[in-house]
Amino acid sequence: MMSGPKSLTLVGEGKKGARIHDLVKAPANTPWARARQQSWDANEPATVYYTPETLADGTPCSAVTVILRTKGCHWWWSSGCTFCGYFNDTRDDVTNEDLHAQWAYAKEKYDDFKDHAMVKVYTSGSLLEDREIPVEFQETVLRDCHDLGKELIVESRCEQLTEEKLAWASKINQSFAVAVGLEAYDDEVLRFHVNKGFTTKSWDRAVENLKKFNIRIKTYLMFKPPFMSEADALNHGVKWIEDVAERSDEISVNPMNIQRGTIIDRLHRNNEYRPPWLWSLVEMIRRVHPTIHPNGGKNGDADQVCRLIIHPTAGGRVRGAHNCGSCDSAVVAAIERYAVSGELEEFEGLSCECEAAWKEEILLEQALPVPLGISKHRRGNLLNRLRSP
Repeated sequence: MMSGPKSLTLVGEGKKGARIHDLVKAPANTPWARARQQSWDANEPATVYYTPETLADGTPCSAVTVILRTKGCHWWWSSGCTFCGYFNDTRDDVTNEDLHAQWAYAKEKYDDFKDHAMVKVYTSGSLLEDREIPVEFQETVLRDCHDLGKELIVESRCEQLTEEKLAWASKINQSFAVAVGLEAYDDEVLRFHVNKGFTTKSWDRAVENLKKFNIRIKTYLMFKPPFMSEADALNHGVKWIEDVAERSDEISVNPMNIQRGTIIDRLHRNNEYRPPWLWSLVEMIRRVHPTIHPNGGKNGDADQVCRLIIHPTAGGRVRGAHNCGSCDSAVVAAIERYAVSGELEEFEGLSCECEAAWKEEILLEQALPVPLGISKHRRGNLLNRLRSP
């Protein structure tokens, strides 16, 4: 009996096995994806915009966010996180001159950031990573923001935050903060859910080094990574905030949003993952508020341990944290107001019929052994979904 050709190498054939990395992330290597990547203008940043913000001393201000188009994250080159789609905005051939042109574009657009007290520089990776960003350009960003008197925020993975690197950076600029993508203070989740490529001990070491140089620490946590139920996400989210609050100046919780070409995008398309409920975010805030404000205060009060920030990306949309559709905008607005005020009163009066469905889902998932959850579609016509391929 003859067998047909196999699409994957099977164990025992004597051939090199196919890597899950290559199979899952195939969309990034398709001709259309490569052509799209090379279509970006390397002399212009991916985007530049400004938003309301708060300085380290609590003063309200506005911040310019500069998202540069770079070679991307070195971890992505070898493996990559399950949820991160920042590779979609990268170019393999970006040079030092290109990055300086992008930076000049951003400064010119906002007149050397004259009307803004804070600048956030994001690189789809780590600004302080020499393999991704030329050292000369790192120095340009650090020095320009220092000379212009702007509070600077950059992103980094843990492995770049060595004493040697931070000593170098802090000699150039003494007024910058580092946002570290921890995602979860749980080694099992970091390895099997997120594929982060480091452990909680790496974050512990990075925090120790940052504190030695009095550099502010912003910790990113992920809400509901893949392969996790809604109830587990809620319980884990509360615990992680409690674990890192004392060692962070700010905690930014990022509710999962589905980015194109990622592992979680594939899960979502196969009906194997649902983005979190907005109600879960509200409940998480209520549970951790005593950790952030032990004496029941609000942002700016003496009892504040750190600042808790949640801005749901794509909030209210099907590929972001959402509820039933009718209450989404009101709940998203309340969550974002809390990030500014730190007052639980922001959630008073919020109600919707779908809140009962959310509560039932949480109770069932806590009572039943369903690791991936029982969440259902919250939008659209059920019959049409069943008919879709």
